[in-house]
Amino acid sequence: MFALGGPRHASGVRILVVEDERRLAELLKDGLTNEGFAVDLAHDGREGLWMATEQPYDVIVLDVMLPSLHGYEVCTRLREAGNWTPILMLTAKDGEYDEAEALDTGADDYLAKPFSYVVLLARLRALMRRGGRERPTVLTVGDLRVDPAGLKCSRGDIQIGLTPKEFAILHCLARHPGEVVSKSELLARAWDFAYDGDSNVVEVYISALRRKIDKPFGRTSLTTVRGAGYRLEA
Repeated sequence: MFALGGPRHASGVRILVVEDERRLAELLKDGLTNEGFAVDLAHDGREGLWMATEQPYDVIVLDVMLPSLHGYEVCTRLREAGNWTPILMLTAKDGEYDEAEALDTGADDYLAKPFSYVVLLARLRALMRRGGRERPTVLTVGDLRVDPAGLKCSRGDIQIGLTPKEFAILHCLARHPGEVVSKSELLARAWDFAYDGDSNVVEVYISALRRKIDKPFGRTSLTTVRGAGYRLEA
């Protein structure tokens, strides 16, 4: 499944893989160990929750469909306990609502099976660079409020109705206020990493978002950075 090269150096980086498919878990451990990471395995939700609570990890790879406790519950309990270790969720399920549920419970990223090991590794490295920063339940960018748990958006006291795709894109932008988010990252977040349709669809949704979150309020918070992506500012 994975093409393994010689071991690389990632001294001190510790990863927890919570996956009940033992063959996949062992393949992931072999591949990540070969990259130089220290890898621990758990094969059910309760064991994974206990290990994540008892040991410090730099990142957690968490399957959704687990015995005893599913991944959504494990993630929710960790976040409620103030554990903000970056979490990459793996699941055989797909669809925007499944991704939204993963992100709403506090996961940092989402990868549907079957997946490319190269993509998984790239996303893990990105999560480790980002680190385990605590994130507020409701994201605020100026007077724009984005509530992932309630799938709600408002500016001031005025509620703004968004479609699931519009919300997914806005959520991604609101998690990185003032930063440029590329079109490819928005595609990966709001669709999936294997999306091979027209990337210009992002521009359609960005235009729709501007008509809803900016134009009625006389704002220009959502801007295009030519050749780079999009930015949401206060």
